[in-house]
Parts: sequence; structure tokens; C-alpha cells
Amino acid sequence: MKFSLVVCTYMRPQTVLQLLQSVQLQTLYPNEILIIDGSPTDDTKIIFDNNHIENLVYRKVSPEFRGLTKQRNFGVQNVSASSEIICFLDDDTVLKPEYFFEIIEVFKHNPEYIGVGGISINDYLWQTKKPDVNYDKNRFYEFEGYVYPEGLRNVVRNKLGLSSDLGPSRMPAFSHGRTCGFPLNDKIYEVDLLIGMSMSFRAKLFKEISFSTYFEGYGLYEDADFSLRALNYGQNAISTRAQLYHNHEPSGRPNQYHYGKMVVRNGWYVWRVKNRNPKFRDRIKWHTITLVLTMIRFLNVITTKQKKAAFTEAIGRTVGWWSLLFSKPKIDK
Repeated sequence: MKFSLVVCTYMRPQTVLQLLQSVQLQTLYPNEILIIDGSPTDDTKIIFDNNHIENLVYRKVSPEFRGLTKQRNFGVQNVSASSEIICFLDDDTVLKPEYFFEIIEVFKHNPEYIGVGGISINDYLWQTKKPDVNYDKNRFYEFEGYVYPEGLRNVVRNKLGLSSDLGPSRMPAFSHGRTCGFPLNDKIYEVDLLIGMSMSFRAKLFKEISFSTYFEGYGLYEDADFSLRALNYGQNAISTRAQLYHNHEPSGRPNQYHYGKMVVRNGWYVWRVKNRNPKFRDRIKWHTITLVLTMIRFLNVITTKQKKAAFTEAIGRTVGWWSLLFSKPKIDK
């Protein structure tokens, strides 16, 4: 199967070079690699002028095409017409050598799958469940012979009865699902949500939908929005054999106030993409969880070293929640 890789980047020349160096080590190599650069400087272009990458096409976009979803749409529009699969990676990822082979294998053998994602292994916290240990269900999530240690936010939600009863990467009717990923057990799991750091789709999907321009700039949760809309055309899945490192490069990210505001407003948006007319109990649950998570961020001012970041994010979440009373996001058709 012919496949293209699209990587959108902004002011991260060394980071994206590190990704492409891992691409060069792949056992299955992309038929084309499109770098869509929104940087105002030429630093990224210079990097590629000085480092030969096979099948690479570099495109620098003008300011009106700058921003993650716009750059992704620009990349899709410039993909070769012969490509059957379009792969997207965050520019701060590094791939294991079998990554593309595993992704394409899933598409080959599962024609009903429209989207496939991989697993970040440097964020991996799963542990094999020990038969002689009694795990506190509020503090550990049990799944197929493995346990995952819950963070404070999920411990609180578990105790308040606000947790999802669905598996990882599934979106419940009140939206706040589990984001713990999956254990590395070589299995493939059907999911609702793929993560932007590692997601691939059949090229035919882009004749039907594109990335929403509602998500401007950093584009928090744009991957969730697109994944949910893709479900109208097939099934999404995650392969635990397709592995990569996600390094969470701090540059190019919004400040904590704007991030906190986006968490709430963009979170509301993707909730309504999946559930256009939620029941009253699901509305109450969404707002309750949103407020609980905001209070936890305020608490982090005391419990963490990054006090300013916690406080400004909590303020952003608060402003974002209140803004929904007066100005709700308009959902794309």
C-alpha cells in the first residue's frame, strides 16, 4: 500500500529532524514525506537543505495557512493522488523501527478500519497484575490482566462516581473518558479516539471530511474531533505493536491560561460532536467533572512546584467554563 507521511511543524527544526532521522530507520519507508512548516523563520528549511531525507517534500505555508488544522489540510491537499494511506505524526515524536510496518499491516488486514493509531512508550505506566495483590479500585484501573495507577484527578472521580465505564480511548455520553492508553500486549483495540501524535487514515476519507478550522493555532483536541467524525465512515483502532516516543517538546505551546481555557471550550466542542443532544444527567456529569478538574488545578498551586502554571491554567479553565454560559462554540456540520 502506498502511504504518505504528513508532519506539521512550527519553530522546532532540531526536533523535527530527530523525528525524520527515526523515519530513515523504518523497515517500511513512506512513499512521500511532506513537511508543512508554519515557522516565520527559515531555520527549519535550512535544516533540510543541509540534511538529505529521501522522498521529502518541504512546504512552507504563508500566515493564513498557519495553525495545526490548517497546515494538516494543506498537507492533505498536496499528498500524491496515488497514496492510499495518509499518516500524521507530531513533530516531537521518535519512531521505533517497525512503526510504519505495523500501521500498514493493520490497514491491509482490516478493510473496515478507517483510522489507525500507535502507542507512546515513554508515557507507559501499565503494570502486570499480580494475583496475590488486592488493588484499590479507586487508585488502580484494571484491564485485561494489567493495572494502571490512577492520577489524582481519576482517584477523585472514582470516589465521586464520575468515572467512565468504557475502555480506554472510548468516549462516554458525558465525554470525559479514559486517556491511559493500552498495555503493550501486541493486540489491536477498536476505539473512538486517536491521538494526533500518532494517527493514520485511509486517503479516501479526506474526500468526505477535513480537519476543522474551529481549532485555531495549537488546536487542542482537533484530533478527537476528526477521529469522531471519521467514525461515520469506518472504525478507528489502536495497534499496541506500532510504538513511538512522544517527547512533549515545550516550545510552540500556548501559555497556561489559554491552554486552560481551550481545555474547557474545546472539550465542550468535541463532547457535542459525539453527543449533539446529551441527556440532562450527562450534562450535569460533564459540568461536574469540569469543575472538579478545575478545583484540582487550583489545589496544585499548593501541591506542585509549578505553582504559577497551575494557577494560570485553573483561571483559564474557570474563564472557559463561565464563557460557555454566554458564548458556546458553534459545531461544524
